[in-house]
Amino acid sequence: MKYLIIFFLLVSIGLVGCGYFMETEYSQKLIGFGVVTLFLIVFPLFSYYRWKDKNVKDYMLTKENLDKMREREGDIRK
Repeated sequence: MKYLIIFFLLVSIGLVGCGYFMETEYSQKLIGFGVVTLFLIVFPLFSYYRWKDKNVKDYMLTKENLDKMREREGDIRK
């Protein structure tokens, strides 16, 4: 998964770079495909890869988590 993300990132950067530096009739399309690849393939894959083994409830502001934060804050101040 990690190598797939890196591959698509390099492809996206390559497409944007080629579109920017090459003067062809389809250079704007290359830039567009690079940006679309970045936002529709690379970012979702990266987000999934980083969050797949994490519990979302640990990052939500629930009453239990707020109480834990207040307890830690009290321990730090003492």
